[in-house]
Amino acid sequence: MLDLEMALRPLTRRRFSQPERVIVLTRYPEPGLTKTRLIPAVGAEAASRIQDQLTKRALGVAMKYGGHSACDIEVRFAAGDRIRMENRFGLDKTYRRQGEGDLGARLVDAFGVAFAEGAERVLVIGSDCPDLKPSLLSQANDALAEADVVLGPAQDGGYYLIGLRSARPELFEDIEWGSEDVLQQTRQRAREVGLKIHELKTLRDIDTPEDLILLRRRAREFDNVFVRRRSGVVSVIVPTLNEAEHLGNAIKWLVGIDAVEVIVADGGSSDGTVEIARRLGAKVVVAAPSRARQMNAGAALASGDVLLFLHADTILPDDFVDHVRQVIRGGSIAGAFELTIDGSHAAYRLIEWMVRLRSRYLHMPYGDQAIFVSAEHFYRMEGYPNWPLMEDVDLCRRLRARGRIGRASASVQTSARRWSRLGIVKTTVINLCCLVGYRLGISPFKLKRWYDGGVDQPTS
Repeated sequence: MLDLEMALRPLTRRRFSQPERVIVLTRYPEPGLTKTRLIPAVGAEAASRIQDQLTKRALGVAMKYGGHSACDIEVRFAAGDRIRMENRFGLDKTYRRQGEGDLGARLVDAFGVAFAEGAERVLVIGSDCPDLKPSLLSQANDALAEADVVLGPAQDGGYYLIGLRSARPELFEDIEWGSEDVLQQTRQRAREVGLKIHELKTLRDIDTPEDLILLRRRAREFDNVFVRRRSGVVSVIVPTLNEAEHLGNAIKWLVGIDAVEVIVADGGSSDGTVEIARRLGAKVVVAAPSRARQMNAGAALASGDVLLFLHADTILPDDFVDHVRQVIRGGSIAGAFELTIDGSHAAYRLIEWMVRLRSRYLHMPYGDQAIFVSAEHFYRMEGYPNWPLMEDVDLCRRLRARGRIGRASASVQTSARRWSRLGIVKTTVINLCCLVGYRLGISPFKLKRWYDGGVDQPTS
């Protein structure tokens, strides 16, 4: 019956007649076959629902743009079939299966067919970018009046949009598709073949667990994906990388507290850290090995109305929940604890004193002070920047622009290993230089390369 219905439906819903075309590349949301990198974090069903909602959003953007601009809309899909795409996403669009081969071959096919059918300007968008808006499509179309190629850069090194005003198959040659170098190689390739480029603003895609933080501020659209926020619950998020020695002491007593949820965000440990976390009853999510990315991945799956970020070598005070609630009830949108370093060296007391001054007068706590944040504000801010360094400083800077950062009257106890590894003076100087470099506008990625040259790679 399904095959007969498909046969009776026309291959296209309407003839292409406009000089401009918008092509949406997407996949049918088949559980287990779509958004596979998200499956370990949210499961196959939820990953397919994310694909479904992202596709609906992308199609909505294209249709809204098409309503104000004379353009045709085409959907190029992978997996599934045309009738299922029509049933899922509507009969008012033209559906075609994507071509064979890698992304480059499929783009060559999509552009080639569109221009052969009379299009004069073609925009191709993906379905993974939740911040794409009709205004960006308008900017891209306008830019094609002078540019040969329009690119919408994605933070992961690819692009969420590409526009052409003529078929250019040579543009898609010698590109390492699926790598983080796609955008840069496309720029280089365009220069080699003499094409003028215009770039739109950079946006983020939804590909990996840490990207899910972008969807938490869109609760209504993705309410069938994430757990509902629970009032009165503190979600403790612990980024780890080979922390088997310390993790148990940090979380084993937290798991049994009713008002606490423990999430271990692991960066690929090989020492049994994940097994320890699961055995103790913590929820586990695996993300790329970067503290900021891991914390974002953990926060994306949290259900608490307050998020607390705890280093694996740091111990919270017994009554930490009371302190967190007291700070938040006092009108602060975030807060942190005082710092105690586990060591008897007199210099540690000086460091603790300096931390108290910085927190009290500059309202600038660091990550080892167990920063806690209202979940609502954290999600609105889209979490930590996916930086390899200075992510806690940037978060606090943005928090201060939105409200007050409070200070708990109790202390956390953190390991002295960071200072003992290279010495107190050298470690302090390196940390200070990183902060000054950040204030001067040096990229956190450059700072991280310099930092790694002077300090052993931290384990969490």
